[in-house]
Amino acid sequence: MLKTTTTARYLFLVVFIIIGLHSILSFTHEDYGRVTSFKNIAAHLPWSEPSLDPVPAEYFDHASDLPAAHPGSLMSRRANASILMLARNSDVNDAVRSVRRLEDRFNKKFGYPWVFLNEEPFSEEFKTRISNVINGEVSFGQIPHEHWYQPDWVDEDKAKASRDQMVADNIIYGGSVSYRNMCRFNSGFFYRHPLLQQYKWYWRVEPDVHFHCDIDFDPFLYMEDHNKTYAFTITMYEFRATIPTLWDTVKDFTKKHPEYIAPNNAMGYMSDDGGDSYNLCHFWSNFEIASMDFWRDEAYTKFFEHLDRTGGFYYERWGDAPVHSIAVSLFANKDQIHFFDEIGYEHNPYIHCPRGEGSWARGKCDCDVKRNFVALTRWSTRHRWRWGSGNVEGDIAEIVEEGKAQVTSNKGNTVTRNAREGDPAVKITRKGNDVVKLAHELNEVKEAE
Repeated sequence: MLKTTTTARYLFLVVFIIIGLHSILSFTHEDYGRVTSFKNIAAHLPWSEPSLDPVPAEYFDHASDLPAAHPGSLMSRRANASILMLARNSDVNDAVRSVRRLEDRFNKKFGYPWVFLNEEPFSEEFKTRISNVINGEVSFGQIPHEHWYQPDWVDEDKAKASRDQMVADNIIYGGSVSYRNMCRFNSGFFYRHPLLQQYKWYWRVEPDVHFHCDIDFDPFLYMEDHNKTYAFTITMYEFRATIPTLWDTVKDFTKKHPEYIAPNNAMGYMSDDGGDSYNLCHFWSNFEIASMDFWRDEAYTKFFEHLDRTGGFYYERWGDAPVHSIAVSLFANKDQIHFFDEIGYEHNPYIHCPRGEGSWARGKCDCDVKRNFVALTRWSTRHRWRWGSGNVEGDIAEIVEEGKAQVTSNKGNTVTRNAREGDPAVKITRKGNDVVKLAHELNEVKEAE
């Protein structure tokens, strides 16, 4: 008995010494700290899918047994939320179309206020035409100069050299400074605008997007009631050439601030190797419903400041989609990220059409489910695509995220597809000739025959 107790004491002492050495090395040796914090966290918390829970029936207005005016009815409750659009005066026609579509499909029933932001004053035409198609409150604001334009401390010669190279490489928006301004603003400043300070939640809407289904539930209330932070409808790959140093910058931040990493994070969504590299997956942020409290919190504030100081928004072409996606996947728990299958959404050329049981019919959707954009993953290989009036199937052999994918037919003919941003080219093996397609042309086959 005495021998066992002594052994146990020695074991406790050894464990204590090991923990102490680990703590000291984590702070004094950078390589050791990197390997044992960021990567180790990821390795033990794999995750490949967001929350797929359908919205409960009681959230749909026609499902409530209570009168709308009853204090217990969902129709009597409203979240502290707004619908947000960033637009220019020249976008007025497309902006009016988007607003009208969402008002008709959703907001005429719920009456959430709209906020419009522009780096220049809105014209009277823009304000008049927008106000004419909105039933409720609407506000128009100008973005502060320091929140929009390229900072003076950015080395313009270096930034221009990068832009010129991207133009030469035929990268979309590669030469645009205004696009970079927008990405930086959406990453770190929109939620600081005075018109948005009073709100917790926002729904981002862009000019000329489509909402293909009636939205008879309140997504803000659903998220608030279920402790969600961020919601999306489409996920895809980023163009690697636009963010060559982003992931290393992220790893540098997490090494310095491991305290911000959520215990049940979504690292498995972003990395296929435990955090060593970024697999380019991101939520397509032109549609997002999220809590601005998350962006205003200390973790994201310091994260954005860390990214911004490197100049990556201008020296490269960092987008708000990967920045938001990486942040919410690291700093929120994975069950706080939600996929709204019920919301039919299209931003040309990509579309999400509800697939959940009964969702398409209940929402009176006008979209074609077969056109659904499928974000390809390396662990999902069996896909179907249209051929004439029918469909054929094959297995993914290679995903080409940049450049050209090429196959040769049995007759020696060469078929190629050029990968596009967020739409990789895909080599597919099948009986007969192999084929090459773009990702948006494919539909995932749940069970291979």
